[in-house]
Amino acid sequence: MNFRVIGRSVPKRDGPEKVTGQTRYLHDLQVPRMAHGKILRARYPHARIVRIDTSKAEKLPGVLGVITGEAVEQHPFGFAKDHLALKRGKVRSIRDEVAAVAAETEAIAEEALDLIEVEYEELPGVFDPDSALEPGAPLVHEEREGNLVDFRFSFEHGDVDRAFREADAIVEGTYRLNYVTTACLGTMAAIAAWDIQGRLTMWAATQAPFLYQRDLARALGIPGDRIRVVQPPVGGNFGRGLDLYPIDVIAALLARHVRRPVKIVFERIEEFIASPTREPCVIHMRTAARKDGTLLARAGRVVIDSGAYVSWGSTTPTVILATTAGLYRCPNVRFDSTIVYTNNLYSGSMRGYGNLEATFAVESQMDELADRLGMDRWELRCRNANQPGDVTPQGFSITSCALTECLDAAKKAILTPPQRPPRPGWKRGVGYAGMFHVGGGARIYRSDGCGAILKLDDFGRLTLMTGASEIGQGSETVLSMIAAEALGIPLDRVEVVNHDTVVRPWDVGVHASRTTFIAGNAVLLAAADLKQKLLALAAEVMDEPAERLELADGFVFVKDAPDRRLPYDKVVRSGHFREGGRTLVAEAFYDPPTRMLNKELRGNISAAYGFAAQAVLVEVEEETGKVEVLKVVSAHDVGRALNPAACEGQVHGGIHMGLGYALTEQLHVENGYVLNPQFMEYAILHAADMPEIEVRLIESVDPAGPFGAKGIGEAGAIPVAAAVANAVHDAVGVRIRELPLTPERVHRALQTVSDTGV
Repeated sequence: MNFRVIGRSVPKRDGPEKVTGQTRYLHDLQVPRMAHGKILRARYPHARIVRIDTSKAEKLPGVLGVITGEAVEQHPFGFAKDHLALKRGKVRSIRDEVAAVAAETEAIAEEALDLIEVEYEELPGVFDPDSALEPGAPLVHEEREGNLVDFRFSFEHGDVDRAFREADAIVEGTYRLNYVTTACLGTMAAIAAWDIQGRLTMWAATQAPFLYQRDLARALGIPGDRIRVVQPPVGGNFGRGLDLYPIDVIAALLARHVRRPVKIVFERIEEFIASPTREPCVIHMRTAARKDGTLLARAGRVVIDSGAYVSWGSTTPTVILATTAGLYRCPNVRFDSTIVYTNNLYSGSMRGYGNLEATFAVESQMDELADRLGMDRWELRCRNANQPGDVTPQGFSITSCALTECLDAAKKAILTPPQRPPRPGWKRGVGYAGMFHVGGGARIYRSDGCGAILKLDDFGRLTLMTGASEIGQGSETVLSMIAAEALGIPLDRVEVVNHDTVVRPWDVGVHASRTTFIAGNAVLLAAADLKQKLLALAAEVMDEPAERLELADGFVFVKDAPDRRLPYDKVVRSGHFREGGRTLVAEAFYDPPTRMLNKELRGNISAAYGFAAQAVLVEVEEETGKVEVLKVVSAHDVGRALNPAACEGQVHGGIHMGLGYALTEQLHVENGYVLNPQFMEYAILHAADMPEIEVRLIESVDPAGPFGAKGIGEAGAIPVAAAVANAVHDAVGVRIRELPLTPERVHRALQTVSDTGV
């Protein structure tokens, strides 16, 4: 098929405004009569609130109002409805919000926080899942019988015990994954404004505006139709915007209390302490294979530190299971999870949503199996690679799949001879890792749908109103490309509107690499309808049957006489500017043909699945344990690359995030406190730290995707840590099962090998 727009590398539509500083993020917005809010947080990770005295703060000039949990009406929210925005009775985490102030300026509000007197009765806390589950452990939620979270994820397929008995090789290991934070350039923020009719407008950096609207309404105890959600441009989210958070509820409560709009913005240290993190977890895994390398069984168990409350981060075992059961062909699978309340930070959903963790364990064991069997690591992966038509043990139906091609491309590119030999004292190694992730939506709610409305105006401008949110991933650009290609009009005539729940159609939210596939299909459906309406109108104007007409390159023309043509905008005007005219508007809602997981965790949650393979070249300094990544090759099955430059950009960003997870990033939390809450101490990688990156886009053309495309937003980040760990083992022979691979951790492992000879 010949495309006019699709397949070209198109710059992001919002790029010029961002690089010239014209974009107005949430932090930049000012609302008339706006006050500034600040939140007072707990002094201890676990304590009873004996007394709160706000009188001194209220008397400070410039303070408009102070609220506490006992003074306002609020309702529980969160995944398990175990969370109040302003805490009553006791605090369970240092993130806990005790009081909030609204003032004329941020400085006054900050000063007022210091004047609020809170008397606590400190309580013993629990700071790891094992101690939290011991008999007699302090209870995080005293209304509960224990600290075990009620829901668990247990799955079994095939005869796992028999497979392990009959295996020729079994590997086993425990993998520890620590806290990391999103480190978004834009800290968390919210603006709330009530009108005189009791309606609330929220300016928020949410990724799921309609679910946010519903959840906020419940937390405030008002109908959802009283809330309007406006999404300004986002300065980073990476999954942070999926949950409703106390900052949102508190902004609304403060605004209602002081009868003025209120804006709350986190300072950077507050962002490190109070914004959601990737969940810490421990994964224990066993993998079995025949002597020819054929996988026989996997058994995995994950323990999640839920922190003080249950959020989307606590449900990551669903994805850990999906990778345990679905990455490579493995006929027998057992999986279980334990999710535990502690007095630590509660986590959120973060890019890859459990898959970085799962892939680290699965792919480490693929290398360990290869070593045990005396096989080539790449060959073992190819022998077990997923294929089109496969159905995973959970029932995931794999349509398009180019994992084998990705593995081949990654190996060929990484084995290109390096320009220099290893430095003295350094050893070089290569590591591989594959990836399996949703690429066609993810039915984690009853709906996985998205709406689209297309409207043509008098001048040929196409307005695309989409439910999909632009959070920096380039969705506005690719959806514009889909619309322009499907209608046959110039790309620069397409305008996107997607920032206001009053105008935009419904969408379940931006997550799970779903936007191109789900929102793109909605645009395709609406475009097909609009095109038929335009051609029907053109048939009247041109006195030709509609079936003889076509629309391309901005013209409606007769198929067998292409010189007989009219500019499409002239056809549109003929519909408007006449007696008995009509508008050209079309709408569609796409909900993929997928199935939620049932109680046995079986279903088919995505209409297509994405695959990738990465190969990493590293050097390790034996004396210090320092790891340097020299090159990353990332080969991705994208279905079809609608905008190749955007695909590569997503992969580059994912690799950057994945390398931080692999090598340097860890939010150190000790006894509930964050020890490194600033960039001076939290080591994200800089641009200068990035290695050579080579991206290969493999096109498998998925039959259900828009023009064959699949999602790619999270894929670049997922295999990195596993590939780096495997490369370190290849270089110096030590297997690290905890992230990040800091020089101290690698050096300790090298010393252990040196001391024991093992």
